[in-house]
Amino acid sequence: MRLLVYNIRYAIGAGAPPQMPVPGAGYLFGAPGNLDNIINFAKSVTPDVVGLIEVDVGSMRSGGVNQAEVIANALGHFSSYECKYGEESLNQLLPILRKQANAFLAAPSIVGERFHYFDTGIKRLIIELELDGVIIFLVHLSLKYRHRQFQLRYLYELVSKAKKPVIVAGDFNTFWGENEMFLFMKAAGLRSANVSGLPSYPSKSPRMELDFVLYGDGIDITAFDIPHVIYSDHLPLICDFQLR
Repeated sequence: MRLLVYNIRYAIGAGAPPQMPVPGAGYLFGAPGNLDNIINFAKSVTPDVVGLIEVDVGSMRSGGVNQAEVIANALGHFSSYECKYGEESLNQLLPILRKQANAFLAAPSIVGERFHYFDTGIKRLIIELELDGVIIFLVHLSLKYRHRQFQLRYLYELVSKAKKPVIVAGDFNTFWGENEMFLFMKAAGLRSANVSGLPSYPSKSPRMELDFVLYGDGIDITAFDIPHVIYSDHLPLICDFQLR
């Protein structure tokens, strides 16, 4: 089975356009054609499951296009997505922000899906996707170290209750790499598929390991790659695995 994990940055590209000198202004405008680039890349690697971080599900920035559904349709996948902010967050009421989501796209048989929320941080969504033989959690952790540690504790509780082999994947925002998650991984019985510690951010000159695929007992990793694809500020992760 092949898992693709990709922070696509709302398909606005790898950096601010030259006509957008104000930091962050690029997040308000789309990049024509870049969504097609992402779709073509995703189709080329034929994933069974796709975890998308920072996907626009229909704001003015994307021209009302639900990027999760468009990519899913191109792949022939089922799609599951939700706004990444907490259910009580004011961001749920604001234009553009309320359409900023994370998503799972999947080809195999879906047993169930659940949405969980961290109790700290701004980005709080956890998507749990249950397939026939595995449970995959998709996360986007806080930029603040203290909040990330609370979120990892909450994530540990979810992982420890799982009745099937577990994968935890996404953008962990770990500016100190895997070392920052050492205790969480040991406690949860998880290992990183990225055994070489390859960096995934920023895409144009990667030097930080922010994105992870972590896996537990009952799962064997058969291949792992971080292609140098510059359609976002993050590089995509491709992980092939099999269930024992």
